[in-house]
Amino acid sequence: MSRPLVFIVDDVPENIQIALAHLKSLDLDFAYATSGEQAVERMRRRMPDLVLLDVMMPGMDGFETLREFRKIDGALSIPVIFLTARSEPEDVAKGFELGGVDYITKPFHGVELRSRVRNHLDLHRYKMYLEQTVEVRTREASLLKDITIVAMGELAEHRDTDTGGHIQRTRSFVRALAEELRRSGKFVDLLSPEYITLLYKTAPLHDIGKVGIPDGILLKKGRLNWDEFEIMKLHVRYGEEVIDKLSKMAGEPMAFLLCAKDLVGGHHEKFDGSGYPRGLAGRDIPLAGRIMALADVYDALRTRRAYKPAFTHEQTMEIITHEEGRNRHFDPDVFDALLRVEKEFAAIAQKNRDEMMC
Repeated sequence: MSRPLVFIVDDVPENIQIALAHLKSLDLDFAYATSGEQAVERMRRRMPDLVLLDVMMPGMDGFETLREFRKIDGALSIPVIFLTARSEPEDVAKGFELGGVDYITKPFHGVELRSRVRNHLDLHRYKMYLEQTVEVRTREASLLKDITIVAMGELAEHRDTDTGGHIQRTRSFVRALAEELRRSGKFVDLLSPEYITLLYKTAPLHDIGKVGIPDGILLKKGRLNWDEFEIMKLHVRYGEEVIDKLSKMAGEPMAFLLCAKDLVGGHHEKFDGSGYPRGLAGRDIPLAGRIMALADVYDALRTRRAYKPAFTHEQTMEIITHEEGRNRHFDPDVFDALLRVEKEFAAIAQKNRDEMMC
């Protein structure tokens, strides 16, 4: 384990030597500079664990040096102790306002300097440990959430033997559409990079409600009759109920569950109001649902079923354009986005191809 690096900045070399003499008994490495400009340049090359910074220096004083130091990536959390002969309250206050952690007045005592340096290094080390621990735990929690979402989606998918790699394809279609909409300036207030990631991660849940559909209907080799289709349509309601239960368990609104509910509840609605379960129309359908709807239909057309072959990309685009169409089934902005990224759709389908796709 490397020793902590303490950077001493003072325009008087004798003061640097005094500080070094007081601190040499500690297990530390040292670097130094005799001007603010020199200090900032050297700290860009090697980040210290603590800075002892003089205030009164020609050129760039200590306050300005700290301002420049904080602009360096990774420097915001580094403790800075001011060493100065100026002890006026306004100077002390200014140092703390700029992010200094302590203020030692010259001439300083060796015992005081060693104690404060050691204490602030220990605090910094503990803070970094806590931040790393939180980061690891957050990463683990996020990974567990992602795995759980995919597992839940796969649970529904594996009951429907005709869907193959539907989850992986549709989530990639959703992301491609969302990114294209953002590039073209559509729905940019909602389609932040973070929200697009949420769409991608929650898309596997769009058919989770199929776990509640009887096998005789879900696995039927042929088209469903009217009564059977009415039961199949219930998978949207069942999916929403699952998401609602998860939300209640969480105890507070969670972004990924809100996004998932929009996907689940909206992906069978149609832009002209003829969809289900609520017959919503136009922009009353959540954007997540409008995006998912197109991704889902494209994949369904590309996939072989007992009652239909798997269509090629060209056949699928022909059907979507002339039979489903802009302003009828799909949001026209989402439809236009597909036209711009259809080659990407074809590539995604080819990459995630399985025995159910042509």
